[in-house]
Amino acid sequence: MAAALVGAVLGFATGFLVLRGSDLTRLMVTLGVSLLLFEIANQAAGLTGGADGLNGMAVGPILGWFEFDLYGQTAYAYSLAVLFALFLFARRLVHSPFGLSLKAIRDNRLRAAAIGVPVARRLIAIYTLSAAYAAIAGALLAQTTQFVSLDVFDFHRSADVLLVLVIGGAGYLYGGPVGAVLFRFLQDWISGLTPQYWSFWLGAFLVLLVLVGRDRLVQGVRRPVAALLSRFGGGR
Repeated sequence: MAAALVGAVLGFATGFLVLRGSDLTRLMVTLGVSLLLFEIANQAAGLTGGADGLNGMAVGPILGWFEFDLYGQTAYAYSLAVLFALFLFARRLVHSPFGLSLKAIRDNRLRAAAIGVPVARRLIAIYTLSAAYAAIAGALLAQTTQFVSLDVFDFHRSADVLLVLVIGGAGYLYGGPVGAVLFRFLQDWISGLTPQYWSFWLGAFLVLLVLVGRDRLVQGVRRPVAALLSRFGGGR
């Protein structure tokens, strides 16, 4: 909860900068804010550990009952429970009037402003909420691994989130969880086949996904699978 509060405050403070200009401008401002936070954390070595990071943290039992075990079972159940609670909240938010106004902004920003939707305030609000969600994810990472390094501010963290959204589908409620599962599965599976060139094949898959389209790619995979299943079913 403390991480969510700090993340929301930071998101609200930087939201006025990030949401200005075009998409490319937002991307560059986001990277600039990330670099600023990286250098602040690097200089505050007494608080963050600097380049060495924070290690050897002692995380108490969850609610005083469930201790973190060596096999990660408690960490998995804890993270899954938090994810489920946040997903329910996001689902409720999507179907609320606030969520419907965000859909209107996504579909046509000018038309939404013309019918009286406060576009800037809505974007600041949802950006602040997304920052709180990201902070909760960071807190879960710190609690479950008991280690925090400056690696959390690197560009590849943001790139992984973008890849998850590309795979799962941006603008869909289930896109994030589904994309995260598929991204981790592809990463582990491809790295098991080619440990040296797994990132190349993962990038090739993403290029194919963008060029062909998610729906067409799914249909192309579904048809031969359905034909194979019907063939074996007919043989029985």
